[in-house]
Amino acid sequence: MHSILICDDDKDIVSALDIYLTSEGYRTLKAYDGLECLRIVERENVDLVLLDVMMPGLDGIRTTAKLRESRNIPIILLTAKSEDSDKVLGLNIGADDYVTKPFNPIEVIARVKSQLRRYTTLGGRSQMAEDAAVLRNGGIALNDAAKSVTVDGESVSLTPIEYNILLLLMKSPGRVFSTSQIYELVWNDPSLGSENTVAVHIRHLREKIEIDPANPRYIKVVWGLGYKMEKA
Repeated sequence: MHSILICDDDKDIVSALDIYLTSEGYRTLKAYDGLECLRIVERENVDLVLLDVMMPGLDGIRTTAKLRESRNIPIILLTAKSEDSDKVLGLNIGADDYVTKPFNPIEVIARVKSQLRRYTTLGGRSQMAEDAAVLRNGGIALNDAAKSVTVDGESVSLTPIEYNILLLLMKSPGRVFSTSQIYELVWNDPSLGSENTVAVHIRHLREKIEIDPANPRYIKVVWGLGYKMEKA
């Protein structure tokens, strides 16, 4: 049974999410501020965090940053429509997705399932495929059996979203993927104008695998078309 941590200072929202998630068979944990969220993650086995952006004290953005210092579990931000800049900032520092308030329970459940599926399978390949050779391109080595990535021999810590984007591009070096294709293949959802979300995650991925993210060697943009993994 997966454990979902719900963190929001609005107790009615926490209660509503608790009802939706428990009805789907998830175990829920509850927090009402960022510090309480961090304490629960330290002592409990948490598989995913639903995290409100606007909270008194330690807000959702700073909580996300603290979580990413030691955890790669999926983080879905709960944001208001007026918080577009916070959405981008949250994705920049490591959040995997966001849901806009007021939210549709069906959308929340769908996004939770999607994130957990990517987190637990990280590509969903069969065991035979997982036992295949490591994918290599230049100094990048991606071991899909161990779910590990090294760059020039140094281990790199990626979030599930970053890992799956890299896996997609590494599987087809030289192929150009549009932002819509990347979103649909990695998020497993219709893109519906999610180009900025893809761009933020690719920028974050570049910061981890490129020597000079401003002049990338590996993940290249093909203007007007999308992104590709340059053959090195």
